[in-house]
Amino acid sequence: MAVESEHLETLAIHAGQAPDPVSGAVMTPIVLASTFAQDGPGVHKGFEYARTGNPTRNTLERCIAALEAGTHGLAFSSGCAAMTTLLHTLRPGDHVVASDDVYGGSFRILDKVMRPLGIETTQVDMGDPANVEAAMTDATKLLWIETPTNPMLKLVDIAAVAKVGRARGAIVVVDNTFATPMLQRPITLGAHAVVHSMTKYLNGHSDVVGGVIVTNDDAFAERLRFLQNSIGAVSSPFDSYMVLRGLKTLPVRMERHCASAGTLAAWLEGQDNVEKVIYPGLDSHPQKALAASQMNGFGGMISFVVRGGLPAASALLAAVRVFCCAESLGGVESLIEHPAIMTHGSVPAAARAELGIDDGLIRISVGLEAVDDLRDDLANALAAAAAT
Repeated sequence: MAVESEHLETLAIHAGQAPDPVSGAVMTPIVLASTFAQDGPGVHKGFEYARTGNPTRNTLERCIAALEAGTHGLAFSSGCAAMTTLLHTLRPGDHVVASDDVYGGSFRILDKVMRPLGIETTQVDMGDPANVEAAMTDATKLLWIETPTNPMLKLVDIAAVAKVGRARGAIVVVDNTFATPMLQRPITLGAHAVVHSMTKYLNGHSDVVGGVIVTNDDAFAERLRFLQNSIGAVSSPFDSYMVLRGLKTLPVRMERHCASAGTLAAWLEGQDNVEKVIYPGLDSHPQKALAASQMNGFGGMISFVVRGGLPAASALLAAVRVFCCAESLGGVESLIEHPAIMTHGSVPAAARAELGIDDGLIRISVGLEAVDDLRDDLANALAAAAAT
């Protein structure tokens, strides 16, 4: 029997899994079979074909569903695959209201992939639920919330926006990649579904690309399961195994990410050539109270603006040695990037400017290295930026 618990630390290790009944292996085996033997037509042991279901993937799906307070989990080959599959529950003429500040890949899917198919999106500042309600029409079928947002770390009151969406009959989806279920569980706040890029914190080691959808809505899960099988962008057995292994250390990793990020954010605020620091745990963040009320920590992501624009930002990114200049986030190693050129290059320049994604904006994903080393590395890089 699989272990049941109300504690996420225990669920991360045991939820949805038990020792292998054949060998006694305490870790779920990687099952690479593409097809499964049947005793007769339609008489099988729960598996027919690996695109439809795989023992390793199913274990991962159950574990993440438990962590997110859901009853159904669906794992995909990337976060973008998860999002695209979910959006295929919509039909031409349907309307989406989304956060104005979202991951560049999410914007690309909404604007470049779904819009030509007849699914329009309106992006608004979801910090005020009234903006969401004002943007909704009779055709609005889905609300896409990202909180904290990427890269401006704006917060959305999930419960308030979910209430607006449910009152109008819209599906409410939260991209929970930045927070993870360790810091917030959107389904408990009224969301219908949660989406993650498993590439980031859930896996945590920068060696897997994957995505997942979790819901506790049986009818919605049935539609998603049909699309998952039909579209076929599923997580491989090996990638599923790797994320399942990563989940086991997620609670302790998130504690360290949050602690080190808080230390670095406070230090950055005191640096002369830093114009602004954006971190939900700082008193200077206008939504710190909301973050404290719906999150169990302030996260491992920091954005800040360096004085001197693009030349200074470029010099800073070239000077780091412990931080790695690279896209992505949520790994054990600390990453640093330039959103306007890298992760959010697909967002139109005018939209970036309106959001504050300017040439001096830097985003960092704080890893698990010694915080003193990270601070020293940033100090040296800031000195290089000041010399430009």
